[in-house]
Amino acid sequence: MPRLLNKAALITGGGAGIGAATALLFCAEGAAVTLVDADAAALARTIDAVRSEVPGAHIDGHAANVADPGQAAEAVARAVAAFGRIDVLVNNAAMRNYTALAEATPEEWQAMVGVNLIGASNYCRAALPALRSSGRGSIVNVSSCYAVTGRKGMGLYDATKAAQLAMTRTLAFEEAEHGIRVNAVCPGSTLTDFHVARAGQKGKSVETLKGERQTTSLLGRWAAPEEIARPILWLASDEASFITGTALMVDGGLSIM
Repeated sequence: MPRLLNKAALITGGGAGIGAATALLFCAEGAAVTLVDADAAALARTIDAVRSEVPGAHIDGHAANVADPGQAAEAVARAVAAFGRIDVLVNNAAMRNYTALAEATPEEWQAMVGVNLIGASNYCRAALPALRSSGRGSIVNVSSCYAVTGRKGMGLYDATKAAQLAMTRTLAFEEAEHGIRVNAVCPGSTLTDFHVARAGQKGKSVETLKGERQTTSLLGRWAAPEEIARPILWLASDEASFITGTALMVDGGLSIM
């Protein structure tokens, strides 16, 4: 039996990468899916791709800036109107910043927190009434393995991802009485369209890009987006019914190196 049969999910950051891979897998496992992304064109491409791969897929899209609480409420209302319920929320939307901490401005901090932390909070708050009504709701926050280990050059991003883990634990406490489980996945290096495009701008081939991650996991390679989507699916499903408040490292062992 499909693992998300008769369930409805909302996925932020669904236009590409991990979010798009999660949408495809959720639809293949029987879920009705609402995707949210700031890029309307990317949303349309993902929805078309999912419908091509999963005939009869129930999928909808809503272009929104996750940092805007009003747009979050609109997206949730649209999801409920389209599919009658929300059983699963995946907070995947994120932005990046490569400024060193010593040089980061308050405006850069505010932008990063607005998307990566407040954005996730906006969707939790907006979706919680529907998730509570589900009786077996599940929230999966997409954090990062760098939330628990260090590196140079992405301190703003990593700090917000660490904050997501604290939010995950607290929300797990607060929502357990409503039957909602709250967990996080912490991906390592994942070969998404974002990284491919960024490498291309620097004149790097995909093969060169792949070689640069041979020392950032015990497995010596990047993850494919679907390798992150599968653990998200598992945590979202009833197979993980006794798991809440946890952070699952999906990083090829990077966090123990």
